[in-house]
Amino acid sequence: MSPLFLMFATAAYVAVATLKADDDWPSQEPDSDGFYELFNGKDLTGWKPSENPETFFVEDGNLVIHGKRSHLYYSGPIHNHNWKNFHLKAELMTFPEANSGIYFHTEFLENAWPEKGFECQVNETHGDYKKTGGLYDVEDVIDVSPVNTGEWYSYDIIVEDKHVILKINGKTTCDWTQPEGWQPPSNHTQRSIDRGEIALQGHDPNSKTLFRSVRIKSLD
Repeated sequence: MSPLFLMFATAAYVAVATLKADDDWPSQEPDSDGFYELFNGKDLTGWKPSENPETFFVEDGNLVIHGKRSHLYYSGPIHNHNWKNFHLKAELMTFPEANSGIYFHTEFLENAWPEKGFECQVNETHGDYKKTGGLYDVEDVIDVSPVNTGEWYSYDIIVEDKHVILKINGKTTCDWTQPEGWQPPSNHTQRSIDRGEIALQGHDPNSKTLFRSVRIKSLD
């Protein structure tokens, strides 16, 4: 076999392998800590938007949320997009007056706010007094956000059985265990520990939030 033929054969193999890796995304191997990346940095593969899909787009490698109310549900193959016990790690940044959230144990709803599951609040400067790091309408962070708008920060969501821990930049902001005989808030009657999907919130046209990573590991 000539060196020239070998060079072309190798290049073709690499090209095909790279294409196949892209086609198979996001069915990739987890990282060394067992987390799967749900956002590929290029497009919304694996995600399903609700009522106003134009609210979500990818720009400069970031998932941008900016537009009318909408929710982006992870619908890809990782864990059949259905989790009970898990550890999620997100990296995000908000712009002034932004309001967003990360839902868990939810399910796709074409219109309106998700009814099932819990919302982990994202809000540094929006008028809502419930701020980043709280479990919305369950155990809230009131008035003062633990981070500032315009800076990247990490958001950890850890759910094990009926125990929920939220961390912002590694600091615990919510530590809540669903009690026996739990009665959900009257305006969120399905806000109870169960299992389900992950979703990101687009709150309103004045809100702009960027996500650069959403990783998750099952704890089941």
